[in-house]
Amino acid sequence: MRAVCLLSGGMDSSTLAYLAKSEGYEIYALHFTYGQRTEDKERECAKRIARHLNAAEFLDVNLAYLIQVGASSLTDRSMPVKSHADAGDGIPQTYVPFRNANLLSVATSFAEARGADAIYIGVQASDYSGYPDCRPEFIEAFQQVINLGTRPETHISLNTPFVRLNKSEILKIGMDLGVPYEDTWSCYQDGEAACGVCGSCHFRKEAFATIGIEDPIPYR
Repeated sequence: MRAVCLLSGGMDSSTLAYLAKSEGYEIYALHFTYGQRTEDKERECAKRIARHLNAAEFLDVNLAYLIQVGASSLTDRSMPVKSHADAGDGIPQTYVPFRNANLLSVATSFAEARGADAIYIGVQASDYSGYPDCRPEFIEAFQQVINLGTRPETHISLNTPFVRLNKSEILKIGMDLGVPYEDTWSCYQDGEAACGVCGSCHFRKEAFATIGIEDPIPYR
């Protein structure tokens, strides 16, 4: 069995890839660079996780046009990345417009070309309150897109095993699977030492604190 795993280098996607491996899939790692502030660190971590998993392939895709699209503090350097405390309600500034549809379109092409049985994406419960392209309804709709847009003999399952879980629950799974979290990165702002205050750092630190384990990455 073959699975295309969207591998950002972060906690959730790394845990997801380990889970897919434990379920018997050969891993085809798919990483995206789209102008995010910590793209070098994310790529480095994604490659490390892929090596740990003996991935059959590591495909690094450049979606630089998302820089031109803009409207996200991840890709537009004129927009500050707000701290979690200052982020407020609603859609966060870190939302990249319709990003997951772009990523999943490439993943579907990759999966069909390699004869893969599944695509794994690490959307989770704490995401879809603010990111509309992480909602279960979006995933269900995109499964229909895959079904309709590929060859009749192609059968690709879009797998989101974390869609009803929070970050602490995902971390517990990862600890059982032996995920090397020291080789993952979550910070939106800095690739040397995590800022500790952006939304992604906040939820990562909260997850480790909840299960009573020290986060192995450096913080400012």
